[in-house]
Amino acid sequence: MKHIFKPAKQADKPVILLLHGTGGTEQDLLPLADMIDPEAGVLSVRGNVSENGMPRFFRRLAEGVFDEEDLIARTEELRSFLDEAAEKYDFDRNNIIAAGYSNGANIAASLLYHYSNPLKGAILHHPMVPRRNITLAQQQGTPVLITAGTNDPICPKSEATDLEQMLQDAGADTAIHWENNGHSLTQTEVQAAAAWYRKHF
Repeated sequence: MKHIFKPAKQADKPVILLLHGTGGTEQDLLPLADMIDPEAGVLSVRGNVSENGMPRFFRRLAEGVFDEEDLIARTEELRSFLDEAAEKYDFDRNNIIAAGYSNGANIAASLLYHYSNPLKGAILHHPMVPRRNITLAQQQGTPVLITAGTNDPICPKSEATDLEQMLQDAGADTAIHWENNGHSLTQTEVQAAAAWYRKHF
């Protein structure tokens, strides 16, 4: 997978896995990592799916309707890539914290749905429930922050609350930060994510 890697400035610091939204690239969220923890490592990944020329992490059949078969395959692809990147760049595979926006948040959530403890923690900006009516993999206290907009036309409030409940039921340590806005990623929610990160890591 096309990516950018920057080693941590301190050996014990986590690697922040950046996962862009639809139409984004591995460059888009680099400022986010600096705001969350400028000392941490960074692994920023570009999705391998193209939707009308726009990079994504998995296919969808329509707005808000995911291609579940592709989602499962692409989630495995990302998990394997993380294993390979940890070996290649010599960082601790168990010290990865995802920070994803929209489609990137959905693939990060899918990692948590399908694998036990694939991440040390996750920041999910404007996510949706990746799959319903399945048994989730167990997360032994994995900290997960969801940030969502009360007027988000793409991700209704119920998506965030359902996602939180499902992850909580699977053992994750969840929190939601609400913004009175739509689907855009705001400075205040990134600041909230940074505060949450300092509290947990």
